[in-house]
Amino acid sequence: HAKDYVRMQWMMLQQEVADDFVIATGKQISVREFVRMSANEAGIEIEFSGEGVEEIATVTAVTDAEKAPGVKVGDVIVRVDPRYFRPAEVETLLGDPTKAKEKLGWVPEITVEEMCAEMVASDL
Repeated sequence: HAKDYVRMQWMMLQQEVADDFVIATGKQISVREFVRMSANEAGIEIEFSGEGVEEIATVTAVTDAEKAPGVKVGDVIVRVDPRYFRPAEVETLLGDPTKAKEKLGWVPEITVEEMCAEMVASDL
């Protein structure tokens, strides 16, 4: 989250000697998990089917019609688009903020769930 990132930058600038730090949560979440979390925040339940570039997310329930006007059960709301693949994609990305915690006392204050809720609320 930007607030956590900026707070960490400020803490880094307060050091007598410059050093490198990783700004990360140390927790991993898949795109699929984040999409499901976002859909739930938007009042939609989804189910994934297919594999690879054929994977889709389909609406299985609309739990809050005010947040999801026009969305119907059976709508496909996510498709994989290879145009957005990274050229040198790695299997897993996970930052280790241990050094920032030990040397600066920094830990992220905003959870991925809180960030997701904030992002969805901003778009609704």
